Amino acid sequence: MNKTKLGIKKEPALGHKKLLVLGYVWPEPNSSAAGSHMLSLIQFFLNQGYQITYASPAQRGEHKIDLTQLGVEEVPIQLNSCSFDELLITLNPDTVLFDRFMLEEQFGWRVTKHCPNAIKILDTEDLHCLRQARQAAFKRHQKHKDRPFTLDDLHCDVAKREIAAIFRCDLTLVISDYEIDLLQEHFKVPEQLLFHCPFMLEMNTHSASGIDYQDRQYFISIGNFRHEPNWDAVLWLKQSIWPLIRQQLPKAELHIYGAYPPPKATQLHNPKQGFLVKGWAEDAKQVMENAKVCLAPLRFGAGIKGKLAEAMWCGTPNVTTNLGMEGMHMGKPWPGYITELTHSIDLKQHAKDFAVKAVELYQNQTSWQQYQSLGYELLIANFDKELIQQKLASRLNSIGLGLIKHRNDNFIGQMLQHHHLKSTQYMSQWIEAKNKLI
Repeated sequence: MNKTKLGIKKEPALGHKKLLVLGYVWPEPNSSAAGSHMLSLIQFFLNQGYQITYASPAQRGEHKIDLTQLGVEEVPIQLNSCSFDELLITLNPDTVLFDRFMLEEQFGWRVTKHCPNAIKILDTEDLHCLRQARQAAFKRHQKHKDRPFTLDDLHCDVAKREIAAIFRCDLTLVISDYEIDLLQEHFKVPEQLLFHCPFMLEMNTHSASGIDYQDRQYFISIGNFRHEPNWDAVLWLKQSIWPLIRQQLPKAELHIYGAYPPPKATQLHNPKQGFLVKGWAEDAKQVMENAKVCLAPLRFGAGIKGKLAEAMWCGTPNVTTNLGMEGMHMGKPWPGYITELTHSIDLKQHAKDFAVKAVELYQNQTSWQQYQSLGYELLIANFDKELIQQKLASRLNSIGLGLIKHRNDNFIGQMLQHHHLKSTQYMSQWIEAKNKLI
């Protein structure tokens, strides 16, 4: 992957600070918003003068970028292996970044044991407990017409694991302001352990799209097929929403893009219906910029949506649900139409509402142009890389200068760290010993 194409510049090292990133996956910025966000964080630490090692136990995907082009060392690691201890001792990092709570669970105790003075940062990407609880509630309601999602659904094992990991770390990066509020108000996580870190976009390089309304022809939906909310959105489009749109716009096309489409997705491809499953887009911005309207009918999920940020960047207004725009508008007018998805509304009626708004936006040039301008304004207000990175650098510097007090003020974290160190350490060592006998 060409690093110039990614809009990333390799910066010279400014110091000798060391960062170890423990990745849940190898970054694929052209496949998912999580990959793009991780790449932004890597660029931030490079600009701060860090020497970076990216380590992951995951298999390398076909769309993985080559981090070595940026001067980042890539190291494959194993679960439940003392070889990771040797890596820690050799690197002796000043900072460790865990990519999602599962990596903190697996490797956090080893970091605490061998690098007790390293600042530990957790990047949530989205709150997994919120996404999974919403998905379970939606599926339950769809099947049994049971009660809707409530905050009581968050009192599950995933939440207990995820919140514990947040307390054990010195700082947690949270991508959504809604999730910041949820963590503070519902789970009582102290403000000093959290940092609101949405998408960091190069707004100083952004320019308005040169492709006008009349030159755009199709609807678009885009998202990694391995992400369950995206797959559910595609199915809902196919089964309920798109037929209603085609009744009013019989020549319209919907182009479906996304990495790793399974056979069950490609089988939905139907040119006669204008439902075109395109799969992987090598240049997502190009296909987005040529689309007239972005459709994101998300019925569950968490975090914020890369597809909608990309649509705004490309000057493509959108139609989405209240869950789709959650955590993104931050009080600013939304650059498109929103349908309110609640369990009190019939899904057939919601599909009709979504289709009506999609057709209206597709046909109304005046509204379309107004929403395009609002999209540019929202990006500048909420996702300016320079402003976010200045705040993040300041927070990390403050934590580093007062790390002992910062940790002493987090007694719950110390308590969880103590028990986690014992229980997880012994379980991991037992698995390691067992593996040696196989």
